[in-house]
Amino acid sequence: MQLALTIIFLLVSVIMAVLVLSQEGKSNGLSSSIGGGSTETYWSKNKGRSKESRMVTITTILAVLFFVLALVLGLGIFK
Repeated sequence: MQLALTIIFLLVSVIMAVLVLSQEGKSNGLSSSIGGGSTETYWSKNKGRSKESRMVTITTILAVLFFVLALVLGLGIFK
């Protein structure tokens, strides 16, 4: 059982790292403040239904799963 949890833990870790690295940043730095980053666009109004939104949700779920698996494996229940 511990081996299976360790393999799942490693898979979750790799998938979460790939998702985090493939996501866009929250802001564009100076370019958004100079170019008037406060303007509303179609993209900003419909951001909740986008691919990026789904990636954030999946990343959050994987982060919770990562934390739970780390706790279970750290406690050593299945030795």
